[in-house]
Amino acid sequence: MSDKHIDEFSGVSTTGHEWDGIRELDNPMPRWWLVIYYATIVWAVLYMIAYPAWPLVRTATRGLLGYSSRSEARVELAAARAAKADYIAAISSKSVPEILADDKLRTFAAAAGAAAFKVNCVQCHGSGAQGSPGYPNLNDDDWLWGGKPADIQQTITHGIRYAEDPDTRVSEMPAFGDILKPAEINQVAKFVASLSGKDHGASAADIAAGKEVFAQNCAACHGDNAKGNHEVGAPNLTDAIWFYGSTPAAIAAQIKAPRHGVMPAWGARLGDTTVKELTVYVHSLGGGE
Repeated sequence: MSDKHIDEFSGVSTTGHEWDGIRELDNPMPRWWLVIYYATIVWAVLYMIAYPAWPLVRTATRGLLGYSSRSEARVELAAARAAKADYIAAISSKSVPEILADDKLRTFAAAAGAAAFKVNCVQCHGSGAQGSPGYPNLNDDDWLWGGKPADIQQTITHGIRYAEDPDTRVSEMPAFGDILKPAEINQVAKFVASLSGKDHGASAADIAAGKEVFAQNCAACHGDNAKGNHEVGAPNLTDAIWFYGSTPAAIAAQIKAPRHGVMPAWGARLGDTTVKELTVYVHSLGGGE
């Protein structure tokens, strides 16, 4: 005689367990659920036989099918390299103007240049090429050495004030703290600030005196109109773009003891093809001339 408890409402035996007066019915699992459950077990066994599954000391069981995700990845990478080979060869053999004239080649070069920029250039110029204090914004149209493709390529290839490259771009603003009197430095700083609409309360007399100092000491590089000079890397002083600050005090500090940034020469490091791709990408940002 069975001693199992039978539920008085459903007529189904219980499991024999009881929690605070609550008993669990001993209903059988649905047949469809059991079929799926056993099928998953069979599938798991077959999978372990067919595919790599069990880790060993230095490798893993290879499976009857010999499948390898790494081999599949190698095949996909090889296919991608083969697909890019024609474009890379074309970029290698063509000049930057020729690349820019070919829509497909320009698109490919800009995408490749964007990838190279993220690896090599964002540390100084920022992830969006927006620059930071002391590092230029590559999205605007203010270029010390010119924003034409050839100018950009030259700068990337040989850098700026990079001593290890004999063809690097060089410009040295004199330290006018050794040339001008403190009063003259303050006057020319106020004049320069006024060129971009930042007079900061400077008097007309200070600005007039500063204009005279500028004409005698600064116009040779920055131009009589202070618009700058690409030939010597002299910045435009009439716009609102400043490396080291636009207040008269910041400008005076730069006049007195100028800071000179250094950009590495990337030609030897990255190769001619990658430099061309970077040139196309930087020019495509919208600020190129």
